[in-house]
Amino acid sequence: MRARRSDSAQRFTITDPDDIQTAVLLLVVGLLVAQLAVRVRRLEVVTVTDAEHLSRLHATARLAQGAGSPEAVVDHVRGELTELLGLRGCRFEYGTLIGRPPRLEPDGSVSVGRRAWDLERSGWPEGEIELRASGNGHYYGRFMLTPNPGSAPSAQARRVAATLADLTGSALDTAALPGDG
Repeated sequence: MRARRSDSAQRFTITDPDDIQTAVLLLVVGLLVAQLAVRVRRLEVVTVTDAEHLSRLHATARLAQGAGSPEAVVDHVRGELTELLGLRGCRFEYGTLIGRPPRLEPDGSVSVGRRAWDLERSGWPEGEIELRASGNGHYYGRFMLTPNPGSAPSAQARRVAATLADLTGSALDTAALPGDG
């Protein structure tokens, strides 16, 4: 490959057929390297996110096992849910099932009434979202989630949230608090 200089501008010309093949191969290799870099970055994000989720679950499980009171677990999980799901607010109701608010299910899906809600497309439904806390088959209460409008946490984050609620239910069950339903 040679660069030829003209009076008005510099131009890059390829005059040899072998140079054409080299240029095409360089372009292909460049595109492949760029694609690999994008994939590596995605995997780094997934790895960091998975580590953060695992850390949340581990810290909550440790607290649930050693907490002097289940209220400490409830308070901890409220903070974790707020951060994890990007909520505007979160509160816990002991042993109540008043109304039929939209519900975050154990598998991370969201239901409104008996219908599935497409969270990725529509964001959270209007109003508060219920996330139930049960332990050993007994209902102890629910977290009432107040989402930020237009937000939509990942399915993985929602499944972690459901697991955090289960850990809360286990802590409440271990403490044998009244209010199972």
